[in-house]
Amino acid sequence: MAQAQHGLITRTQLRADGISRGMVQHRIATERWVARSPLVIGTTTGELTRRQLMWLGVLHAGGPALIGDLTAAEVSGLSNWHRDEVTVLVPQGNDLGPPLDGIRFVETRRPLTAMRRLDHELPVCRIEPAVLHFAAYQRSSRTAEGVIAATVQQGLTTPERLLEWVARLRPLRWARMFRQSLGEISDGAQSVAELDVLRMCRQFGLATPRRQTKRQDAGGRIRFTDCEWLLPDGRLLVLEVDGAFHMEIAHWEDDIARQRALAARDRVQIRCTARELRDTPWSIARDLRILGVPRAA
Repeated sequence: MAQAQHGLITRTQLRADGISRGMVQHRIATERWVARSPLVIGTTTGELTRRQLMWLGVLHAGGPALIGDLTAAEVSGLSNWHRDEVTVLVPQGNDLGPPLDGIRFVETRRPLTAMRRLDHELPVCRIEPAVLHFAAYQRSSRTAEGVIAATVQQGLTTPERLLEWVARLRPLRWARMFRQSLGEISDGAQSVAELDVLRMCRQFGLATPRRQTKRQDAGGRIRFTDCEWLLPDGRLLVLEVDGAFHMEIAHWEDDIARQRALAARDRVQIRCTARELRDTPWSIARDLRILGVPRAA
């Protein structure tokens, strides 16, 4: 049992298998085992691995507790949204005693049993309710939309399955925004920046761009452009949106090389930042109109 739980086992499980409290204390005293919490024993010593920390959280909480939010999304394969702290969802009103280092227990009235993945040995939340639960409690709507878009972009779920869970988790904060975002993602938007471009075009009456278009650069490498418009004079206008990570020197240089490799005589390339799209979309819309982007039909 301990092996299946990555070297962790509860005192209750030990008693059920006939191992007395005295036997447990002897193994702890001789440093063969270690008390990881008042309720959970580690049959291995040393620093806990990431997966052991998850098991510690759900075993300490007991009952229907699940790994949730971004930790559950991490288990399902979501990248670039890592948080060091492990999130464990527990039923409302659970008294778990003193906090455990590296673990955050989140009380919820949601039906944890219905939210659990059935194909994983670790008690972990399904990807859809995990990201929606996390998103619903964020202060920033962009963070909320970003994690949902990333989950679809990385192929971990579909807008249709997320929409089903928006309904199942009712009432859900920002549900209306989630339904709108998922509708736009279904139409081809793959990131928060693309959602912002679509909204800017609707707000200022610009034609909708083509998104994530496959292009071959000067070296024969396949690239994908963020947004493209065909101008009345036959040229192509390409808009690339730089997120916060573009401020890192390595990413910045990669983007410059990418832009240079995609350059062509019939192609106009411009860039903007995600912050500009969020804070001053009228300025970008004005520049696009000056460059010849047609108005929406």
